[in-house]
Amino acid sequence: MLAFVVVSHGEFANGVVNSSYMIFGQQEKVQTVTFKLDEGPEDLTKKLDAALATFDADDQVLFLVDLWGGSPFNAASRIVAEHTDRMGLITGLNLPMLIEAYTVRDKPINEVIAHLEETGKIGIKHLELLQDGEEDDLL
Repeated sequence: MLAFVVVSHGEFANGVVNSSYMIFGQQEKVQTVTFKLDEGPEDLTKKLDAALATFDADDQVLFLVDLWGGSPFNAASRIVAEHTDRMGLITGLNLPMLIEAYTVRDKPINEVIAHLEETGKIGIKHLELLQDGEEDDLL
C-alpha cells in the first residue's frame, strides 16, 4: 500500500487530510507535515524525516505538496531524489486529488502520479449559471 506524506505551508495539510477523512474515512499510512512561519528548512527536513520514520522501510511513499518551488517542495524533492526507486512527489494538492489517491494506492507509484495529475486538473471547475432568457443547451 502506498504511503502518503501531505506537506504544506501553514496548516493546509492538516485541514485537507482531516477533510478527506470526513469524506472517505480514516486512512492508514498518511502523515502530515506543516511548515510554519518561524521555521527554517532544517526544521522542515527533520519533520519530513520523522514522518517517513512512521512507515516501513520498503514502503513506496508519495509526497503530496501544496506548491511547486516552495520550501516544502524543495525539502521533499531532496528526499525523493535520494530514493527515486520508491518515492515520488506531486504538487498542486487539493481535496479531490487526495481522495482519489486513497482509491488508487494499491497501484505502482508512477501510475498513481500520472493519474493524480489528471484528477487534480479535473477537480478544478467553475459554476456557470444561466442568465434570464438563456436556454440550457445541456438538456
